[in-house]
Amino acid sequence: MNTLFSLIIFFLYLFVGGSFGQSPAEAPGPPPPMNISRILEKGGQFSILIRLLKSTQVANQINTQLNDSNSELTIFAPTDNAFSNLQSGTLNSLNDQEKVELLQFHMIPTFLSLSNFQTVSNPVRTQAGDAYEFPLNVTTSGNSVNVSSGLTNTSISGTVYSDNQLAVYQIDSVLKPIGVFQPRPPPPAPAPEKSKKKAKAISEDPKDSTDDNSSAVPLTGMPVFFTGAAAVAGIMLVWINT
Repeated sequence: MNTLFSLIIFFLYLFVGGSFGQSPAEAPGPPPPMNISRILEKGGQFSILIRLLKSTQVANQINTQLNDSNSELTIFAPTDNAFSNLQSGTLNSLNDQEKVELLQFHMIPTFLSLSNFQTVSNPVRTQAGDAYEFPLNVTTSGNSVNVSSGLTNTSISGTVYSDNQLAVYQIDSVLKPIGVFQPRPPPPAPAPEKSKKKAKAISEDPKDSTDDNSSAVPLTGMPVFFTGAAAVAGIMLVWINT
């Protein structure tokens, strides 16, 4: 009996002591900072895009934008094959500013889920800026999302990452913006107001002068007429006196 009682006390001690000796579960820490390069690295086929983002410092701008504010962002991520399909030397022919504009053209400054693309208004404004030089148009057909730059047409082929702040979508062609690869001539400036007034004045002058001259009496030949009449009168006077 004493032995059974001792075993019960022993197991109770182990159970109670073990329960009280456990440390409380640690509270989850803050999420790791957003890092666009790491997100793309997990995708496994964006090495050229990652290299371009780092060399232009655009990757740092994206990370700062997403970590230091409540900014939202949607990124179209061309695969390595997409860059390989460009004409040889295309990226090397771009200066630093054009490379930045190319990357920013693949970014929309708001979060768009796949369903949100059905309600966007074209042209969609990108971080490259002016829609005249950087027009981006999105169309949907069922679950398919098509993207056009005016020079490139492609479709979203997969979702790399998505939360309520950042969406990264895979595309299989590089979106070539018109402002970088085929700059448009600037729109013609309106004619200055002074030039319009001057042109109007010139167009009115010939009409005015024509109207004035049509009512005038031609004076050509009048001095000759009076001179001839005076001569005839003088001859007659001399003849009478004689």
